Amino acid sequence: MQIGEIAERTGLSIRTLRHYDEVGLVPPSERSAGGFRLYTEADLARLIVIRRMKPLEFTLDEMRRLLDSLDTIAADGDERAEAEAFVDECHAKAQAACENLRTKLSYAQELTELLAR
Repeated sequence: MQIGEIAERTGLSIRTLRHYDEVGLVPPSERSAGGFRLYTEADLARLIVIRRMKPLEFTLDEMRRLLDSLDTIAADGDERAEAEAFVDECHAKAQAACENLRTKLSYAQELTELLAR
């Protein structure tokens, strides 16, 4: 898939995808003869994980470490315990971020109802 299709399927901008390539977060699996970025379904899956992390305020380093940890766990690597511990940390951070967002949403709904009167 070319970058435009990946952008459409993930909801991420082309600029963001290029940035992720430049910083080595999710480089495309291949390049066409003309130099166009080409992405695989595996790349798409990694980008969707990142898209889910963005609103929860994970840093690029945390995103990279989580992707690496998920790869380590899937490959049953030697550093599996460390990878699982980091995934657990990310899970706790995501839960806390979700709770924070629920609170903000509740406040927004209260304000909307107040202003609708």
